[in-house]
Amino acid sequence: MTPPPDPSILDKVQTYLRRSGLEARGGRAVQLTGDASDRRYFRILAPGMTSIVLAVYAEPFEFGRLSFVNVAELFARMPVPIPSILGHEDDLGILALEDLGDVTLQAHLGSAPHPSHVALYREAVQLIARIQRRGEELASDEFVPYGVAFDVEKLTWEMDFFVKHYIEGYRGYAIPSPQRAALREELRKIVEELATEPRVLCHRDYHSRNLMLHQEQLFIIDFQDARMGPDTYDLVSLLRDSYVDLSDQTVDVLLAYFLALKGVPTSERAFRQRFDLMALQRNLKALGTFGYQTNARRNPVYIQYMPRTLRHVRDNLKRHRRHGRLRELLASCLGELG
Repeated sequence: MTPPPDPSILDKVQTYLRRSGLEARGGRAVQLTGDASDRRYFRILAPGMTSIVLAVYAEPFEFGRLSFVNVAELFARMPVPIPSILGHEDDLGILALEDLGDVTLQAHLGSAPHPSHVALYREAVQLIARIQRRGEELASDEFVPYGVAFDVEKLTWEMDFFVKHYIEGYRGYAIPSPQRAALREELRKIVEELATEPRVLCHRDYHSRNLMLHQEQLFIIDFQDARMGPDTYDLVSLLRDSYVDLSDQTVDVLLAYFLALKGVPTSERAFRQRFDLMALQRNLKALGTFGYQTNARRNPVYIQYMPRTLRHVRDNLKRHRRHGRLRELLASCLGELG
């Protein structure tokens, strides 16, 4: 459930309607489901015009310095399908965006037959391959993502966030000092291995809720946090998604398809091992986010996605003997991982 907007946010939206002349044309705002950020989203409807979406930021901004704007320009050069930016009011903290509708990939999967699922996932994998290939070709200090990465510091922060907000915060487990040190050491090994992998351009949050089905093709949203990272990162976000179930067979087929698109001489087995390692880190990070949203932000919507994410972690830990000690430590805190 999306929390009701703060009155000050509604004031900003109403000011936008007045300035744009939409209020005089009978324009009205309808709040949309938000994401895990502090932005709020509204659909603007007015007689005789195509609807638009307003992204309302918590603070005023300088349009040319927004990460969203910077990455939008990069993605447009590739090109990959993203919503058009239609206008902005910096002092209000408002971006006006093309309205892509309400059908996310997640929503579509619940209403369409299986054959269309596979086709859409192949399209989504194609977009990842394009972002990686064109991202390398377009690399420039002009674009924010090339200056930030999933390095040791960032990945370690995410693992600490998982421990603090999921194990301790949401589950209420007080970790004894020796166990905490041992757990941090096991997580450190994962972090350091991932941080040494060659880096490509990553969307960073490439999952079924950030892919919109519009005019019979997928559009990418929520890309403002793009950064450099392992070539498995966006694939993990898509194929080990906390929001939908994909069979192991489907995952295997799509991983093989990605490797074929890339034309890389990496063996499928070696790539799958790197994929699983990235999935373990990414899913633990997601649990930290879900715990934080539930406890700190009082947003219970993410509770429903915890069991699937825990299942991804459990299956991954069981699949690789190298994670035996980590599995033991996590199972002592989270019994379902045993």
